[in-house]
Parts: sequence; structure tokens; C-alpha cells
Amino acid sequence: MPRPKTHDDALRRRLLQRAGELLSTEGPAGVSLRKIATDVNTSTTAVYSLFGGKPALLEALYDEAFTRFGRNLAAVPVTDDPAEDLLRIGLAYRRSALEDPQGYSVLYSKVVEPTKEMSRAAGRTFAPVINAVRRAVEQGVYLAEDPEQIAMSMWGIAHGLVSLELNGNLPPGIDAATTYELALRAHGRGWRTDAGTTLRK
Repeated sequence: MPRPKTHDDALRRRLLQRAGELLSTEGPAGVSLRKIATDVNTSTTAVYSLFGGKPALLEALYDEAFTRFGRNLAAVPVTDDPAEDLLRIGLAYRRSALEDPQGYSVLYSKVVEPTKEMSRAAGRTFAPVINAVRRAVEQGVYLAEDPEQIAMSMWGIAHGLVSLELNGNLPPGIDAATTYELALRAHGRGWRTDAGTTLRK
């Protein structure tokens, strides 16, 4: 009878979870393999067996965070209204960050130097945003500007407000959800062809 597998996916998930917690609360210096192993009630041997070392563990953490985040953005249905689709993706962005603040902090922690594959994974994560903007431009809903530029401006607003909210830096009494949606809607109106906006003279 084969021996039970102790270094399994469940242990791998627990190690990643604990690594994410340490990273978000103590920063990169707090991510110690010995501490992670102790906190999860296993050994550093298990960590090396599953990941091969700290760099690979952090890389897996980064990849997992982008995968979860990307899954949520990609789940937003595509409709005939690309501008509204973009708003819904923006709302999913905030919801994902609030539901998984540790994962969100990993995305922007710069704990690892992204490999080409990791950069491609990040690109796939935000593909729904680019695709929705591109459809809006192609259909004449948005001004004929670079879709990546429009998407980047939206990301700046989304990331800025979400970061303020997660870090507790919004002024007291602010309705974060309402403010966030109003900001995204105002951003979208600014790019519409029917808004009377002229960006270049």
C-alpha cells in the first residue's frame, strides 16, 4: 500500500496563504521560509519539496494572485455595450481587491523580478479591460484614441481609489463604493464621442 502523500496541494495552498499574509503585513523581509513552515505546522523540507526555495515560492504567490484576480475580471459578461462592460469590469476590480486584499497587495509588491511568462500572465489578467476599450473605440462609442492609453487611465483611477480604501486613507464619512462607481462613470463619459470632448487641438 503506497504511503500517503503529505506534501500535497492542500499544504501548498496553506503555505501560499501564509506567505501572502506575511508579505502583506510585514513586507518582503518578513517572508521567512522557516517562519512560514512553522506557522503552517510543517518543515522547511516541505517548502523546498513543493517550491524549490524562497524565490520560487514568491513567484508562485505572484502567479496565483494574478490568476485569481484575472479570473474575476474575465467572469464579467461581454454585452453589446462595451462602455457598460468596462464599468462592470471596474466594479469587479474593486470587489476582487476587497475580497482578497492580501492577493491584491502581492500584485504590486515588487517582491520578484517578473519573468517574461509572469508579464504575459499579467497582460492576460487585464485583457478584458483592453478588449472592452478596443470595442468601444471600434464601435465609435469612445474617441479614436489608443485603447491602451484609455485603459491605463482607468486603471490609475481604480487602483488609486482601491489603494486608498484598503489602506484606510479615505476621509471619514466617504461612501467608498458610491465614490468609486461615480469616478469610473465620469472617466467613461470623458472618453465618449458624444460628450463633446476634444483631447487634441
